Amino acid sequence: MDFFRNPEVKTHLAVFLLTTLAAGAAGFLVSARTALALWGLGLVLTGVSLYLLYRRQKSVRRLGAELDRILHGEERLELGSYWEGDVSVLRDEIYKMTIRLREQAESLEREKHGLSSALADISHQIRTPLTSVSLMAERLRGAGLDDAQRKRLLREMNQMLDRIRWLVDTLLKMSRLEAGSIQMDIQEISMEPFLEEAVKPFAVPMEIREQTLLVENPGTAAFSGDFSWTAEALGNVLKNCMEYTPRGGTIVIGCRETPLFTEISVRDSGPGIAPEDMPHVFERFYKGKAAGKDSFGIGLSLARAILQRENAVIKTENAPGGGSRFLMRFYKTAV
Repeated sequence: MDFFRNPEVKTHLAVFLLTTLAAGAAGFLVSARTALALWGLGLVLTGVSLYLLYRRQKSVRRLGAELDRILHGEERLELGSYWEGDVSVLRDEIYKMTIRLREQAESLEREKHGLSSALADISHQIRTPLTSVSLMAERLRGAGLDDAQRKRLLREMNQMLDRIRWLVDTLLKMSRLEAGSIQMDIQEISMEPFLEEAVKPFAVPMEIREQTLLVENPGTAAFSGDFSWTAEALGNVLKNCMEYTPRGGTIVIGCRETPLFTEISVRDSGPGIAPEDMPHVFERFYKGKAAGKDSFGIGLSLARAILQRENAVIKTENAPGGGSRFLMRFYKTAV
């Protein structure tokens, strides 16, 4: 029997039998009946001990078989059949380790899938602008262009390359957010200095478009979030509003604070959002009917991905006075 071939069992049995013989021999000093009683008791205890040892080794072997199945691709580790006390400490630690390793494997798989998806999206989205750049380069190599035409083509090529660079950066940011590989520096942020810093990059583009940006007095409002990433989210919302706001239009940023959340609202004076577009506004690469030819349909999707990591939400609606309005809400408790 394999059980008795185990060196641990042999040692265990030898110790118990020797102890039983010694106890019985000592019992003869009292009487033969005492010696027989001690030998009988010793044999019973030896049998019980061997049974318990057999049970423990059976549990260890079953646990080893379970681990072997895990190493060969088994999805689950079933540990519910173990009795309390049967290698319980080892069982619990192995169970924790298995769950942790599975979570890490799933996280790596998500990151791998996100990167693969991002690369596929990048490849698909930059095909058109790269084709345009190639055609412009061919025209530059051709004859019959004066200096003014060459400068115009170079300017257009630079603009196209900037769009490609922005697209690649944005898609990589989204893939890192979705994979959970970005650590947010969550802190209490005062609204007034945040808005002042977040809108600075848009001063010149809005002036070129003859658009006006109004920031209502935020007072003492504050919210919890990552300063840089939240500015990125707000910037993408502003870019979207600039795209749909006509020349000479106005964009208004407001905020309010309640016991439950702090809200940043961005309202434009554009045509608003069509009812059929409303459910898809934050979908990646979705373009509404009124979207411009230079739109990728990705900025609002990135904004939502950022805010989701900050216990915040974003939604949109058509403003009562016309135009669209985006509401970014930073909750003070989990929702």
